[in-house]
Amino acid sequence: MFTVYVLQSSSSKRYTGHTKDLAHRIVEHNSGMCKTTKTDVGWRVVYTEEFQTRSEAMAREKWLKTGAGREFLRQKIPFSNRK
Repeated sequence: MFTVYVLQSSSSKRYTGHTKDLAHRIVEHNSGMCKTTKTDVGWRVVYTEEFQTRSEAMAREKWLKTGAGREFLRQKIPFSNRK
């Protein structure tokens, strides 16, 4: 199983990705091991979806990063302190 996930930082920044091991990936994000998230702290999971294959997860992640996908997430996830 693969998980598409959305993280939110303590400063309300958002990151979308996919992984086979969500718990391990969260540790990587919060320990500064990921280039795109190391400048912020306090990442927490705010949304997930499960898929059977990596290709399905990658397609969903790509869609969530489009305008329609971002709008979908705005409706699903209450972002505090968003500017």
